[in-house]
Amino acid sequence: MDEKFPNAHESAINNLASAARTRRKALGLSQTEVGLLAGCGKRFVVEFERSKPTVRLEKVVAVLEVLGLALTVQPREANPS
Repeated sequence: MDEKFPNAHESAINNLASAARTRRKALGLSQTEVGLLAGCGKRFVVEFERSKPTVRLEKVVAVLEVLGLALTVQPREANPS
């Protein structure tokens, strides 16, 4: 794990999962519906929303697409000393 950003990995997963869960609920979709639409099943959606750190990226992208969300990458801010 990166010593400068010891919680960066966990934080990123939690933020992504939280954004997806919030959007799913705002759209009024169940986990089952999202799983069917994304082609991955309810179990994957449940695990993703619970911040499971080993989910498959291709399935995450499929879920985000169903939810009208996009995954972007940007430089992280420096950790204040």
